[in-house]
Amino acid sequence: MRTLDDLDVKGRRVLVRADLNVPLDGETITDDGRIRASVPTIKALTGAGAKVVVCAHLGRPKGRPNPALSLKPVAERLSELLGDDVAFATDVVGDSAQGVADALEEGQIALLENLRFEAGEESKDEAERGAFAEKLAGLAELYVGDGFGAVHRKHASVYDVPRLLPHAAGKLIVAELEVLRRLTEDTERPYVVVLGGAKVSDKLGVIANLLAKVDRLLIGGGMAYTFLKAQGYEVGKSLLQEDQLDQVRGFLNEAAERGVDLVLPVDVLAATGFAEDAPHDVVEATAIPADREGLDIGPKTRELFAGKLADAKTIFWNGPMGVFEFDAFSGGTRAVAEALIGADALTVVGGGDSAAAVRKFGLPEDGFSHISTGGGASLEYLEGKTLPGLAALED
Repeated sequence: MRTLDDLDVKGRRVLVRADLNVPLDGETITDDGRIRASVPTIKALTGAGAKVVVCAHLGRPKGRPNPALSLKPVAERLSELLGDDVAFATDVVGDSAQGVADALEEGQIALLENLRFEAGEESKDEAERGAFAEKLAGLAELYVGDGFGAVHRKHASVYDVPRLLPHAAGKLIVAELEVLRRLTEDTERPYVVVLGGAKVSDKLGVIANLLAKVDRLLIGGGMAYTFLKAQGYEVGKSLLQEDQLDQVRGFLNEAAERGVDLVLPVDVLAATGFAEDAPHDVVEATAIPADREGLDIGPKTRELFAGKLADAKTIFWNGPMGVFEFDAFSGGTRAVAEALIGADALTVVGGGDSAAAVRKFGLPEDGFSHISTGGGASLEYLEGKTLPGLAALED
């Protein structure tokens, strides 16, 4: 895979596919982590004399312009972080985009409007997607893929454009791959994976693949209740995927056969409802009352999980242990994050809600070896899947 060092960019227009999909409250960016992660590649290019055209998506506008999902606030924040003006195109491949791109001088930057305002970006019709890719590629002479959070998508800007232009991987993608390879090749042991989040179904592939690789697998979050149910325990009104019970029983059996220590919660915070101020108690995970739902792992489980992480040499964590958005049910997720910080290990936070939780808690980002910008992409890589955006950059 070629990197920035393999491209002669001076005086040339470079299209950078970044991941700027940040959470917004109105026009206020509530977590700029992905924007900050894009800065090193953009600075490297402008420093080498490139004319940089950045493209990215935001949210799910479904192929139509939606002012609430405009990248304009992102352009303003990117300008602040770079210390340089970022010109903003009010469309993606129209007159504004072409005019802004044509006006760039060496070392200058432009950002196109939300890629997903164009139906061709996500189209499953090869011809429609290809036609849009040709227009996008027409804005530049070279392509740099740096949006790791989107490389698992077969979208025009991720998959088709790099097949039309000389291309290379940006600094973020190179860094992400370096860490992910350490999780899959010659991994230092004990190797512990912590999985949380709402649904088992979101992580079936990664669990199946990791059972052959890890020493311990710690399960928390909403998905834990399906595991508890699969063992025959009642889970009250807790999140449950009945259709996954057989699959989960298979995982439990395979873990036992392989000698993998699969660890489930021993206690939970069981609440009367899904609300920040819902009355709740600590109960045994095997005895959740019928009228309660588990919204976080309990204090014994936090200690148990911390103990299982203490001697690890490699840790991958993806998914919160509870409803961390509610302060009353954020303690389990915080405990796992703090255990990673305290471990003498390669500690990788697998993007998504886990990364958002780290920032919500104000924990030091440099306390972790790596915080991924792409939760879904990280999981699919660990599943062993071929990711379209990476495959396009390998060509």
